[in-house]
Amino acid sequence: MTGRKTVRAAWPLLAVVAATVLSGCGIRATEVPTDFGPAPSRAACQVAGGEVAEPEAGEFTAPVALMCGGRLVDVDRVLPLRERHAGDPVRMARALLEELGRTPADDEERAGFTTDVRKGLTVTGPGEGDPQGALRLGTLPENLSVFALAQIVCTVSGSPAAASDGSVVLGGPDDTPLRRYSCTDEVRTRPGTAPTPAQTVAP
Repeated sequence: MTGRKTVRAAWPLLAVVAATVLSGCGIRATEVPTDFGPAPSRAACQVAGGEVAEPEAGEFTAPVALMCGGRLVDVDRVLPLRERHAGDPVRMARALLEELGRTPADDEERAGFTTDVRKGLTVTGPGEGDPQGALRLGTLPENLSVFALAQIVCTVSGSPAAASDGSVVLGGPDDTPLRRYSCTDEVRTRPGTAPTPAQTVAP
């Protein structure tokens, strides 16, 4: 019995020693939830090295919202877009959608990043009678998964393709109704359960 008590008593000390050793080796500890909700994620949600490839002359980096650990996390990507086109909302939106539809790189996958946006999703500018800055997707926004819609809204909201207040006006093809979407903290932290706020835009 004495031996068992000694082992149990040593556990707290061993935990402290282990944490010290890990931090000394440069290994980032991951946060482990203690509640009894959804299964805790072990995703690091941080690309090893944390560095982005240097853009070529005229190119630039922009954050895209990827899924990781049940929430949205921004990852910097080099956009295949010249700097002189950065102020064009449609060009910017196309470049961002292209990145969202791309399979995460190996280091991003190892860190736990995924995307729910399908490859090849198209976007055009406002149609006849649409307000300036409206974006029309190749499919109805409500037909996207809740994760894909949240990714698109939260990615575009931080770019020149968004309105001055950070909202994003999206619609489907042709003359389908437009809606103004907002990226909130709730959407970023609970994209699967917190609906992306939207208001119908009057024609």
